[in-house]
Amino acid sequence: MHRNCPCCGQAFEPEPGFYYGAMYVSFAFNVAIFIVSLFILSQFVEKITLAMMIGVVAVVVVGLLPVIFRWSRSLYIHIFVRYEGPCSEIPKKMHS
Repeated sequence: MHRNCPCCGQAFEPEPGFYYGAMYVSFAFNVAIFIVSLFILSQFVEKITLAMMIGVVAVVVVGLLPVIFRWSRSLYIHIFVRYEGPCSEIPKKMHS
């Protein structure tokens, strides 16, 4: 991951531990995956067992881990840093 945005210079880690809050966003994504998995299983399987549910959710979450990781960090930083438009329309920020 870049330290700063190549376009505007915004630091991607404004302070140490900034992305700890992204764990809550990731948790929300995983809850959504659990609910969708439960719904899909209920459509195709007559009796859903705990082992079946754990297996399906584990496979889906592990498979989507790189995507969920990036989406949660991206969504979290977008909560605190406003999008300023295309690269050609914004001034460079000073960074340390």
